[in-house]
This record gives sequence, structure tokens and C-alpha cells, in this order.
Amino acid sequence: MSSPLDVNAAGRRRSPATMPGYHAGRPPRNKGLRYPADPPRVEEIIAVMRQAGEHVHGDRVRGLVVVLWRAGLRIQEALALTESDLDERRGALLVRHGKGDKRREVGMDDWGWEHLRRWVSRRTLMPVGPLFCVLDGSTRGRTWSATAAGAQLRRLAAEAGVRRRFAPHQLRHAHAIEMAHEGVALNIIQRQLGHTDLGVTSIYLQGIDNAEIINAVHQRRPPVMPASAGLQLEERPARRGADGAALVDEQKWASRSASR
Repeated sequence: MSSPLDVNAAGRRRSPATMPGYHAGRPPRNKGLRYPADPPRVEEIIAVMRQAGEHVHGDRVRGLVVVLWRAGLRIQEALALTESDLDERRGALLVRHGKGDKRREVGMDDWGWEHLRRWVSRRTLMPVGPLFCVLDGSTRGRTWSATAAGAQLRRLAAEAGVRRRFAPHQLRHAHAIEMAHEGVALNIIQRQLGHTDLGVTSIYLQGIDNAEIINAVHQRRPPVMPASAGLQLEERPARRGADGAALVDEQKWASRSASR
């Protein structure tokens, strides 16, 4: 006779991999791997949200994406939310058990609430439980696992043609980057993300945002000397310095160089 541990909630025989102690002593397959902080662009995130479709599963995915992206939650914080943790009137979400079991409130913009609202209205028709729950089978209404949520995001990203790693934490990175670009104070970003140390937030942003460096180098002036003797520079107004004086008359210089 089978013991209660040998069958799942639906009465089906469980895989040995789900039994206690099966993975004891086995290192995880991703042990030692480090993934670069490579947050997706806005158009890539929107493409994934559109790829999710208009059915109930799509509404759930879009709701999860907005709390990760527009509120900057960790995946476990998002999956632990309940309906009572949402305060749309104030634009706030309550994280009851953040990292280190710390409690905090975070904000989310109107655009995020607009996309979360549709899922919340569907969720009220299901059994009471976590906000983001299982939709099908005997476990309907129970907690949606982080593994299953991440797998669905990766599948939708591949179907949408997103050519980068699309993990839940990448959306949190995107949230931090966008807040910094919008001029939000560093201490506010720190509290929004739930970091205990302001230095962690500073390093967090510095490590994943090279846009300022790239833009500064990309906008450098070109050398005034042509790289080819026959190169004719196209006619364009001379650039001027802060005092209004012309820096280089490139067209005349190129003409003189070509005639030598």
C-alpha cells in the first residue's frame, strides 16, 4: 500500500525527484554560474506582455510583469502578495516579508495599476489565496511557484523574439535603471528596492548601467584628419565652441589635404 508521501494532491504517483532527500548531496546544475545584469529594454518587456495573450493566463503574466517591473519587487515578494496587500487608491503595495523578513511598502505608477487591475478582477472569482496563483487542476488558487513563473516568462520571451535572458530579477533591474534615469533620488530607490544599505543600491546601479559612459564616448568629436587621402567630407556647418568660435573648418581642411 502506498504511503501518503507517494501520491500528490490529485492522487497520482509522485516522481522520485519530488521526494524528500532525493536531491541531498547533489549540487544544483547552475552552481557557480554568474549571469550578467542585463535588464531588458522597454520594447522587449512590452513585446512579452503582448505575447501573453488576452486570456486569463495572459492577464496573470501581465500582472506579474508589472509588479516586478513597475514596482521593483523580487519574485518571491511578488508571489507572496495577497489581494489585501494592494492599495490602488494610494498606489501602494505592501510587502509583508521582504528579504531578511523585513516589511515595507512600495509604490507603483498608474500604468502598472491599469494592467494589474484586470488580473485582480479575475482573481476575485477564484478561491481565496495568494494574488498570483495556480489556475488549473486540483491546486487551483494555491501559490504559483517561482520556477513555473520564470519558465513561463522565458517561453513568452522566446516566442516574442527577445534575444536575451529574460528572468524575473531582470525586470527588477530594469525598474532600478529607469528610476535612476528619471532622476529619482538614490535613497528613494534604496527604500523602494528594500536594500538595507545605500551603498548596496549605489553599487547595484553602477554595476548594471553603463549608458552614461557609452553616451559620453559615443558623442566624441571625430578626428579632423581624414583616414583616406581621397576621402571627401560632406558639407556641414562648422561646430562652434562655447565662445561661438568655429572649432574646425573641416571642408576646407579636407580640400587642401586632397590637393596635396
